[in-house]
Amino acid sequence: MCNTTSSRVGVAIGYRDAQGWTTEGWWNISPRGCETLLRGTLAARYYYVHAVDYDKGGEWTGKSVMCVRNKEFTIRGIEDCLARGYDRAGFFEVDTGEQKSWTIQLTDTTGGAPPPPRP
Repeated sequence: MCNTTSSRVGVAIGYRDAQGWTTEGWWNISPRGCETLLRGTLAARYYYVHAVDYDKGGEWTGKSVMCVRNKEFTIRGIEDCLARGYDRAGFFEVDTGEQKSWTIQLTDTTGGAPPPPRP
């Protein structure tokens, strides 16, 4: 994950593996910095991302609702977030096309939509 903005951002990801859905966060990425979120070969084709701009406000979101919390987390399952004591957030989908590795660029956008990912 690369942050091409001039702000600090927090990133959460969601994915489905053999045990079901998992969401994880938060990775703090400095302005114009990159961070490896998952090590090794990607285990899924689709990943989901939610990111927050800590300095200017705003976020990168999408239509896929998954569970998050304010501090570091790994959450199994995406159902009943509120009943289980978690918050809900929208994640945007990233189709890796079954590549072995993938880099996502978070950029400042005027329309609020995330830019297309880059293999």
